[in-house]
Amino acid sequence: MNEFPALDGLLTELEQAAAAADGARAERAFGALVGGLQAADDAQCHAVAGRLAALVPAYPPVWPRAMPALAAGFCVERGADPMDCAGPVLAGLREEIEAALECAARWPDGAGELPAPDRADIDGLIGTLGGDQRAVRLAVAWCGLREWFPPAFAVLGSAAVRRRYAAELLPALGELDALDRHGLRPLHCTAALLDEPLTVLHRPTGTGYEVRISGIGDNFQLHVLLAHVLIGGGHLPGTAPAPEVVRLATDPAPATGRSGVIARGAFELLAPDGRRIWNEGLPADVPVVDGRRLLVLDHPAYQRSWNADRYFPELPGSAELLRVLPAEEARARFATTTLGG
Repeated sequence: MNEFPALDGLLTELEQAAAAADGARAERAFGALVGGLQAADDAQCHAVAGRLAALVPAYPPVWPRAMPALAAGFCVERGADPMDCAGPVLAGLREEIEAALECAARWPDGAGELPAPDRADIDGLIGTLGGDQRAVRLAVAWCGLREWFPPAFAVLGSAAVRRRYAAELLPALGELDALDRHGLRPLHCTAALLDEPLTVLHRPTGTGYEVRISGIGDNFQLHVLLAHVLIGGGHLPGTAPAPEVVRLATDPAPATGRSGVIARGAFELLAPDGRRIWNEGLPADVPVVDGRRLLVLDHPAYQRSWNADRYFPELPGSAELLRVLPAEEARARFATTTLGG
């Protein structure tokens, strides 16, 4: 016999505590609910996941709103539908990211570097930010952001969730990632994973291609797979990636350790306006033109090489040639760029 009461009753108690803004009652109810979730079977977790996520905006702003998000993420990891939880979880994450960015913007000149994002010196952080209620809110966001990572990873593992929510999350996520203080890079890369067609134009030959990409963690991997499909497939001149380089990018088996295998660049990756798309960046950096991401390939400005290991060891990437653009269509797509054909 299950020693915990039914999850429905435990969750109802927490919902009522949140509605009453009774922090002590909510803390007790959440502790009991965590025990109930750990003892529940998968089907029970699936049944309450959406209600748990709905508690994120129901919690008063001064409460630890990451807690119901973590519980919802736990249910998703047990097999609950990520889409049932994604909206509230990612909206909460975005609010915390925006508050952390405000914290950084409000940090006084001459105050030195922003402290490490932990709670060790949160009182000092609050004081430096001005000591008011907004300072408290910003400091809590700066120091507590990592608590949102597990539920965010849980829901962003779904391609459907990324298609629905990633575009509105990525700008703030990328801005905070650029500060390099919270270890956001894996979450940023996860949110930026694409599963969509990409129009690719090759400037030296004036040809165009439609390629579906999926599971590609960074532009190093994108570069390799485009060279594999287009050069290796006989559509473009050049040297195709070595078979071991392609295997490391695409193997369904999780990668283990560092391979030491070197990949070599075949192209310059360019945006339609001529800006360089860096290998260190993400496929989501490729701009959208007329409803479709548009990437231009050119002769490499210099020879590049890099370690061929993929960013996400457990996630194989893929690039599939859908069609070669007719010459007239390729010319029309080139006409939307500043680069010509």
